[in-house]
Amino acid sequence: MRTAFNRWGKSLLLVFLVLAACSSPDQQTGIPTQDPTTGEVYTRRRVVVNDSLIRGRVLDRHDSVLVDTRLQYLLKLPRRPPLDTLALGELLGWDSLTVRRRIADALPYEEAPAGFPVQLSLTAAEAKRVRQDSSTSVPNLTLTERTRRVYTTGAGAPVLGYRSAEAQAFYRQAKRYRRGRFYRLRSGGVETYYNGLLNGRHGYLHPLVDAKGQEHGTWAKDTTFQQGQDLHLTIDVKLQAYAEKLLGGRKGYLVALDPRTGEILCAVSAPVYQPATITAPDQAGVRAKLLESEDMPLLNRPAMLANPPGSVFKLVNAAVALQLGAISPTTAFRCDQSLVSCVHSHRPAKNLTLGLKYSCNPYFYQVMQNLITRMPDSLAVDTVAARHNNLTLWRRYVRSFGLDSVLGVDMPREAPGFLPTAAYYDKARRTPNWTYRSIYSLSIGQGEINLTGLQMANMAAIIANRGWYYPPHLVRSVGKSGPLPRFTEKHRTLIDSVHFAALVPGMVAVMQRGGTADASSLADVGITVAGKTGTVENDEGDDHAAFVGFAPANNPKIAVAVYIENAGFGATAAAPCAVLVMEKYLRGSIAPRRKRWEKRIQHRAENGY
Repeated sequence: MRTAFNRWGKSLLLVFLVLAACSSPDQQTGIPTQDPTTGEVYTRRRVVVNDSLIRGRVLDRHDSVLVDTRLQYLLKLPRRPPLDTLALGELLGWDSLTVRRRIADALPYEEAPAGFPVQLSLTAAEAKRVRQDSSTSVPNLTLTERTRRVYTTGAGAPVLGYRSAEAQAFYRQAKRYRRGRFYRLRSGGVETYYNGLLNGRHGYLHPLVDAKGQEHGTWAKDTTFQQGQDLHLTIDVKLQAYAEKLLGGRKGYLVALDPRTGEILCAVSAPVYQPATITAPDQAGVRAKLLESEDMPLLNRPAMLANPPGSVFKLVNAAVALQLGAISPTTAFRCDQSLVSCVHSHRPAKNLTLGLKYSCNPYFYQVMQNLITRMPDSLAVDTVAARHNNLTLWRRYVRSFGLDSVLGVDMPREAPGFLPTAAYYDKARRTPNWTYRSIYSLSIGQGEINLTGLQMANMAAIIANRGWYYPPHLVRSVGKSGPLPRFTEKHRTLIDSVHFAALVPGMVAVMQRGGTADASSLADVGITVAGKTGTVENDEGDDHAAFVGFAPANNPKIAVAVYIENAGFGATAAAPCAVLVMEKYLRGSIAPRRKRWEKRIQHRAENGY
């Protein structure tokens, strides 16, 4: 029995040694080879051709390098306290507050014991000062160099993401928190999504080596190494940074894309954080705060969080109603407050344009009512079968907008959103005999409808294009080969272009005098904006603010969706952010008359309200 055990143990040890050899970049295979001519025994080696710069770079749409593989300098502090922080600050050129903050940021938790191992990232200039310190003003410092992914921008963290191999410290931290696995699966950005293309391919050499280390031919065919490809993003990093200043510490998102191509110009998930935070060795304390935050800043809101869209969804319902003949552009409805309350008083909505301009809830209640109960081609007037069939037909047309399914954007773990079915209501209402009155919230974008930020922005792009879209995407070119093929395929909705054109006058009127967002007009700089505000009811706190729009209205070059949680009215919170991003993109600057407005929004963003 002992003999069998010894054999098993030796076999296990042999397997372990082989696996260990295979994991080494410069490996001995353990198989000796004898030269038949000389009789000399050589050792087989397998050498990885590992160029430190093999991984491709990430650049923005104007070819500014955002992520690169570069030398990183790490300063390991002595473990034995006390540490002379004043001397350390003088050595590195930091003030005492900076020293204390940098050390605090590096500790994984506030109660970390004195002497907890701390490494600080240094610039090349700071590393040079440490090397030149002949007086050893701070003893027992250790300076090391290694190649790592370096972020040259402080913007676009969810877009850029991180390399999994460099995020292991974050993964270990995340496992100690409830949301650890959730964040690990959903925050990788383009670094994770395009990892295989960025990585390239290692080359391998297979020399035969004698006892002195001299090479004597090869024992297997060598393979060449392939440089990783660069990613040229659709993102405008300056616009991204500007949009992040407008949202800052508030909860929400802002997505802007070019409707002509589907290229995402900026995608903000707020609260915002620095992209280097996840992988930097001296940011463990910052990561801990992000993981513990109830605002969930590590959640990629535009891609992963689906919310009721509110009144912006009236645009979709109106387009479907026009297509199916439930209304015409000249249809008038009374503002009947007994049906559903209207937030603000306004003149009668004598046509669709005025219904959109005033965002009249009773108007769109009756639009949807016509769709569900009184459509010309329904089986009967307001029967159970008619309601089920008409809701199914409504859902089919709405899904052609790319809703209730993933758009296929190049982000990990995109959420599909949700559109209710007749079967869903049968189960939720515990009867198939539900009435329109029990589902009317669909008419104003509330209730069971949920859309992501990407879907909201794409919805605006579809209207801008009068019925078609290219799937939103973040990478316009992989190396020199252009985007992935699926992003060049045009998708068309089931709505005729003439019906989308009928929506635009109402969206323009929204931004004009008497419209719900007239204060956000850009007419003073010659830009006609088409938009729609939304105020999303929230039973658990303040309402959420929403806005979708595009500009210029007759030749759209940018479509924007904004959603700010607990911010109140879409007209006062979301619309201003959207039009500032439009103006910044189209003109390159903000007109003087909106500078005070811009400053006030940024101040609120900095303070998170």
